[in-house]
Amino acid sequence: MADVVDPATRSRMMSGIRGKDTKPELMIRKALHARGFRYRLHCDLPGKPDICLPKHHAVIFVHGCFWHGHGCHLFKWPKTRPEFWREKIGRNCEVDRIADERLAELGWRVAVVWECALKGRERLPVDRVVDCVAQWLNSTGTRLTLMGQA
Repeated sequence: MADVVDPATRSRMMSGIRGKDTKPELMIRKALHARGFRYRLHCDLPGKPDICLPKHHAVIFVHGCFWHGHGCHLFKWPKTRPEFWREKIGRNCEVDRIADERLAELGWRVAVVWECALKGRERLPVDRVVDCVAQWLNSTGTRLTLMGQA
């Protein structure tokens, strides 16, 4: 199936997609701050975590389901240039895996909040997502993954 817009328009649309300060990320940050958690943004650690909580020796990634190849209802392989997208998304997944390993080696606890936990038909209430993150931060757990309801 051919793209419905011309290449220049598609390029402009894709360049407008944010890598930092996304809506899901801002939702989590705002809710954590309201609960008294203080954090740093985009700290210099493997994988460039979205939220870094040095006091809890924990980091939080807020992953977009498309860009990180999550197998949920929000992810669909593009029909145009499939080789390019398989390589790009595959590379993103590999970078995520390596970052997780490096962070574990450095003693950091890692949480991943998937976009589908915060938007789409399978989303969870934001308070529930933040409750889970807050409980994890106050625990000794090393890993947390939150995604939409299956």
